[in-house]
Amino acid sequence: MAASESDQDPLEEDVRVSALEERLKRAQDKERVRQGHRNRGPDENQRLGARVLSYLVGGVAAGFLLGWAFDTWLGTTPLFLLLFFFLGTGVAFRKIYVISTQSARDAKADVPKDDQG
Repeated sequence: MAASESDQDPLEEDVRVSALEERLKRAQDKERVRQGHRNRGPDENQRLGARVLSYLVGGVAAGFLLGWAFDTWLGTTPLFLLLFFFLGTGVAFRKIYVISTQSARDAKADVPKDDQG
């Protein structure tokens, strides 16, 4: 038994294993095609969640930056920063409220072309 084990190189890949892996890969590919599996992007709920998050973050950030810019330009310290911060937050919440009160069919029709996937 020791003589036969020393004749084979243990690091050499067995041809049977590689052939089995190839057959398995082909069978899995056939099964994916048969079931109609394809790479799908995010579903409608994920797109809606990302849209809501972008409105919230964008409204707050835009209000903060615009307020900071006006305060820097006019020399007023926290006045415009706070005003635009709350205004941007309010606009974001209003847009989220409008989205949440729309029916599913209306919301899908109102999505801009670049948001549809």
